[in-house]
Amino acid sequence: MAEVTIKIGGRPHVIACRDGEEARLALLGGMIDQRWATAARAAGSTNGGERAMLFVALMLADDLDEALSRPPEGAAVSESALARIADRLESLADALEQNPGTP
Repeated sequence: MAEVTIKIGGRPHVIACRDGEEARLALLGGMIDQRWATAARAAGSTNGGERAMLFVALMLADDLDEALSRPPEGAAVSESALARIADRLESLADALEQNPGTP
């Protein structure tokens, strides 16, 4: 079992992980630390650490939601292409309604 020390907001945190996962954990810790200053300012002085971590979690969740909502890169379809696809689907549906037994 390996250990990694990550710094978040200038404070070190020792985290245990499986051997070979140290670099990944350091990367994830860096993502949290990048957002820490903004989150700490938003959290204010009351209960700063816990509230700041909540804000970091919300920022990361927002980034994840945006990434999941975005179409895959290179998969953009133009409006005219979508219109052609819709027209083609409608004509196929009409053809199937007129000849339901025809393969």
